[in-house]
Amino acid sequence: MRAIVAESPEQLVWQEVADVTAGPGEVLIKVAAAGVNRADVLQAAGKYPPPPGASEIIGMEVGGVVAEVGVDVTEWSAGQEVCALLAGGGYAEYVAVPVGQVMPIPPTVNVVDSAALPEVACTVWSNLVMTARLSPGQLLLVHGGASGIGSHAIQVARALGARVAVTAGSPEKLQLCRDLGAQITISYRDEDFVARIKEETGGAGADVILDIMGAAYLDRNIDALATDGQLVIIGMQGGVKAELNLGKLLTKRARVIGTTLRARPVSGPASKSAIAAAVTESVWPMIAGDRVRPVIGNRLPIQQAVEAHRMLLSGKAFGKILLTV
Repeated sequence: MRAIVAESPEQLVWQEVADVTAGPGEVLIKVAAAGVNRADVLQAAGKYPPPPGASEIIGMEVGGVVAEVGVDVTEWSAGQEVCALLAGGGYAEYVAVPVGQVMPIPPTVNVVDSAALPEVACTVWSNLVMTARLSPGQLLLVHGGASGIGSHAIQVARALGARVAVTAGSPEKLQLCRDLGAQITISYRDEDFVARIKEETGGAGADVILDIMGAAYLDRNIDALATDGQLVIIGMQGGVKAELNLGKLLTKRARVIGTTLRARPVSGPASKSAIAAAVTESVWPMIAGDRVRPVIGNRLPIQQAVEAHRMLLSGKAFGKILLTV
């Protein structure tokens, strides 16, 4: 089969590699498209190795068709269209996936565009609902509202009855966020998000903050939190080390939560399989009911993986970037 081999960040070569097969408890998927994630860019640069035992090939989500199943797999059969959450291996013609991480495709989504869903849907649902317990009427602040994660989080939060505030970096991205349902849109280039959140809430603050920035935003995120608020950190684009004012944290009875999806176990109560099952049960009906939709900024042939990574790093892309096979 063919797959992308990362010889360097600027040399992502579509070449022949060893075939993969479905082992026990696995499904082999013929890939129609793979989603592009910041973790893929980091892995190509040698900064984010896959978990032990995972494929060395880049790619954490795909949409495609079942090619074969392991001897003990009864849930799926060859020819079915599916999407899947991966620990790696997605930038390829075929990928083997633990059966618990394979999901049906919502009826309103085609097989290529389904590759835009697994990573964002599992990340958003596991963090906003399974971890932070976002409730109707609460205010969610999403940093990077026009990103793949952000664009999905806006829609899911609104479907749950929450209010949504976002930060983004351009008028076009802010308009996209408004179109998706965000009620408070903040330009991080021109405005102080803490001041705007305080102004919009009468000084109360945000109940939940979904943060991709990490260290650079830590102190201001605490300032923007409401009493009993929760800061959920899922990315470190703004660095890994910062000083935390424990006085502010204690006064607000706030929680700072750090999570990652890729390194979770395959099975168990907080596993990727459990999250995928929850997403299928709760988010897919939102998509079928047209309350949530995949937001796709670009579709490129997989041979243009370098260009896709450049797009993501440029900050000019919105929604998900897909690589078609």
